[in-house]
Amino acid sequence: MVPAYSSAQLRLTMKQLLISFFTLCLLLAGPATQAQGPGVGGPRPGVTTEVPLDGGASLLLAAGAAYGLRKLRRPRAR
Repeated sequence: MVPAYSSAQLRLTMKQLLISFFTLCLLLAGPATQAQGPGVGGPRPGVTTEVPLDGGASLLLAAGAAYGLRKLRRPRAR
């Protein structure tokens, strides 16, 4: 026979299960996120490497400005 649980007990059990699952995921993901060791590749001395920083940064800046304007224009609900 299956024991009957109240909704509060099920909520607590589900919360414990989710916390355990995310903790396990974080512990297992740790070794995969380690940096690589030194290698023989990379840029040669004297050669400049260009990095396109403008593409995503301008999108993030525009999104932040739009979000800020939205928050300023919306009246507070009290």
